[in-house]
Amino acid sequence: MATPKPERKIAESYVDVLIIGAGPAGVMAAMALNKAGVSVRIVEQRDDIIQAGHADGIQPRTLEVLHSYGLGEVSLKRHAAFYQAAFYAPDSEGVMTVSHPAFRCKLISDSAQATNHQGAIEQVFIELMRAEGLEVQRSTVPTSLEIAADDDKLKDPHAYVHKIVLHKKDQSDPLATEVVHSKFVLGADGAHSWTRNQLDIRMEGDSSDAVWGVLDIEAETDFPDIHNQCFLHSEHGAIIIIPREDNLVRIYVQQPPAAVESLIDPATGRVDRKRTSVSRLLEQTRRVFAPYHVDVKNGKIDWWTVYVVGQRVADRYSVNNRAFIAGDACHTHTPKAGQGLNASMNDSHNLAWKLAYVLRGWGNLSLLSTYEAERRAIAQKLIAFDRKYSKFFDKPRSDTNLAGVDTAEFHQAHLTLTGFISGIGIRYNSSLIASEHQALAHKLVLGERMLPHYFCGSADARPVELHDLLPSDTRFKILVFGGDVSIREDKARLRANADALESPRGFLRRLGRGRERGQWEVFDLLCFTSAKLAVHEYLDFPQFFREDWKRVLADDTNVSTRQGGGGYEHFGIDPRKGAIVVVRPDGYVSQIAPLDGVDVLDNYFDSFLI
Repeated sequence: MATPKPERKIAESYVDVLIIGAGPAGVMAAMALNKAGVSVRIVEQRDDIIQAGHADGIQPRTLEVLHSYGLGEVSLKRHAAFYQAAFYAPDSEGVMTVSHPAFRCKLISDSAQATNHQGAIEQVFIELMRAEGLEVQRSTVPTSLEIAADDDKLKDPHAYVHKIVLHKKDQSDPLATEVVHSKFVLGADGAHSWTRNQLDIRMEGDSSDAVWGVLDIEAETDFPDIHNQCFLHSEHGAIIIIPREDNLVRIYVQQPPAAVESLIDPATGRVDRKRTSVSRLLEQTRRVFAPYHVDVKNGKIDWWTVYVVGQRVADRYSVNNRAFIAGDACHTHTPKAGQGLNASMNDSHNLAWKLAYVLRGWGNLSLLSTYEAERRAIAQKLIAFDRKYSKFFDKPRSDTNLAGVDTAEFHQAHLTLTGFISGIGIRYNSSLIASEHQALAHKLVLGERMLPHYFCGSADARPVELHDLLPSDTRFKILVFGGDVSIREDKARLRANADALESPRGFLRRLGRGRERGQWEVFDLLCFTSAKLAVHEYLDFPQFFREDWKRVLADDTNVSTRQGGGGYEHFGIDPRKGAIVVVRPDGYVSQIAPLDGVDVLDNYFDSFLI
């Protein structure tokens, strides 16, 4: 008689947010939500982290975001960085040469772009999560997703409206099947997203025509700019060079039209990596590089592939504000300007604090609608940018090819688009952005990230970078630029501002929650004077602002005169009139008000906070 098999148990669990997919968007969201104290699970069907290749570039704005979570320094230490780009094209005799001088990006606070393979970038988040008790649950596949049909439950952010069945690949595990009940679901599971398909969300757009090869190698070459970002145009196609970690370089090489057809699998219509080889990609690379030579040093080929990428964006990013998609699940585009990983992580950065507010009972469920409104608009701009940018990767203009790329125009376009490429120039426009008093800080752009600048502590003259005072801790930052506290009239005006902020009817007392040492759970308050250090004392600030003496600062240079000064001018704020600037938890300027306009902030926060 056969021994009966043991009855398989089905585990059941409850969680605030279930994240499906542990790529850049997924681990970013999990890290941010976990830091915010949200109950979160993250599952991934891959058995292990990616060991090489895939996405590789962290743009300057994304580095700022990582810094706001305390991860900026470790990211730069582990990854390679580059600061300038060079442009090459054939000269009048057809010889490849520098067509324009290398340049430094002027619009970014730290003009480096960091690079590493995708797995190493993800590892930074995974290590932080692990230290705080959150692990990626790998080798786990979702098989079904049910969403409650009850409208009342869907409108209750504390109701468990999702039922997701998960299967572990190891079926010998007696708990191989699990049913997870969650309040919210985030699909961060890539371009072929299972979650997106379950939610019946469509992708809109089409595929690009060009096919590119990618090589991560240690290069042996006489090419002088191999350690800079480079763009090469030749009669044989285009190349992009990206410096990488461990002396590697990434080479994107455009495949010739004659080779493209042979790379397509007729059964699937997709590019098939098996239809080419490293040697063929190197052969094409050498054609473009000539007269420079390039070879693989010590046979070190870290990773390679071929690809054609669709330029598509999802028709929506959420269902009922309870299920969301992020990253490649909602937008795909070519990697030429290094936007994929960055757009993905900034999707999660935008969504995480909003989910935390709703789950804590601080924000209305409608707050989550701004995620799609803001990030889908950015994705649409990214697709439009990508189509425009991709047109510059063609054969250069010549006497026999008048329709070709003018490399001078490409160079100028690259400079013009630096703000978008770096992420610094991204601007949101939604209900969380208000603009009636923009003129009071006319060099700050509502909807763009707060500009960096150094100020000095009023009490100790210590220089501090403003971004260091704006961590991603889910709090709105209220920056009070209080004029010149060494002048009686300005000091009285700032005292009146403090009285208005302290009022029981004001937004701080009504919405701030849990005041301690002058700070609230929802708001973080800082005050800046235009008075020089030599003519004022920190006690000139009202007691309300200096309960924590490190929160009052002066617009002046430090003792070495190397840092600080000119902050009011940098932001376009009158040094006597001052202004109040509101910075969202994700670092974007969302409201500007006059010092006597605390009621403007009352109305603003009442529109979306509980």
